[in-house]
Amino acid sequence: MMQTGIFSGYFPYTLEETAKVIRSHNFNTVQLDLHFKDMDLSTGQITPEKCKVIRETFREHHLPVSAISCYTNIIHPDPAERNRRNTHFKEVLAHAQYLGSPYVCSETGTFDTESDWVHHPKNKTEEGWADCRAVISDLAQHAYDHGAVFLLETYVNNVVGSVEETLRMFAEVDHPGLGLIMDPTNYFESHNIDKMDETLNYVFDALSDKICLAHAKDVKRSGDDKSEKHSDIGDDDAAESHTFRGVGEIELPAPGLGELNYDLYFQRLAKKHPNISMIIEHLEEADVPRAKEFVDRKLKENGV
Repeated sequence: MMQTGIFSGYFPYTLEETAKVIRSHNFNTVQLDLHFKDMDLSTGQITPEKCKVIRETFREHHLPVSAISCYTNIIHPDPAERNRRNTHFKEVLAHAQYLGSPYVCSETGTFDTESDWVHHPKNKTEEGWADCRAVISDLAQHAYDHGAVFLLETYVNNVVGSVEETLRMFAEVDHPGLGLIMDPTNYFESHNIDKMDETLNYVFDALSDKICLAHAKDVKRSGDDKSEKHSDIGDDDAAESHTFRGVGEIELPAPGLGELNYDLYFQRLAKKHPNISMIIEHLEEADVPRAKEFVDRKLKENGV
């Protein structure tokens, strides 16, 4: 039976209040964002002691940690900025063992300097690929050395942005420190969104054995607005990964507000991962009850 969870970052409160509010919505698990109003978890300030407090707070509220967020542009083209981001990433990887889950999550990045989600021509070159592969290999080894796993999340505008690129990266970085987040919405573009079931089946036929965690958001055409879209989630300090809602032809709203075939998604996922955590995202706090009801209902309807 799949468990329904949510990113903790959609609840911008103190640690205790965040856990309390999430549990009040009857979630069974969380993907942990290291942002709480009463804790400094910036680079150099993460300690085993703080991590144990976080872990036990969520445990006391019956919310086991499924994974830990560290979404960033791991291949930022500015060397100093890349080093800053990946130094923090490695610090989180080194402390995952104290936070309750070995899994630390990020997308693979873009060579664009202004956005973590906008396509850049270098993303689809062999030079860009080799650069990204070297970073992922380094992070996977660092994860392994600290009992963690770097969970890669494919996204169409990043270096690893398709089924074929995902398979290639796992073939070239064949490492126990690397795993995959399944979010099928991230594979859709204008050329395949009208081939919903065909694309979903292709994704699962190719990648099912790599999956460690699953996400629940939605996908639809963006209409006339092709700009990079963000949502105000009521917190000036919110991570951009939580405000992002899509760019170009595709919009990525909350689950149940788009075109994703959730029946087929859950049926395919459950075949090999019947007890996986399903983490809801891309929503505001006010929409949490509706989104959770939608996901729970789809899980029940499909017997998973």
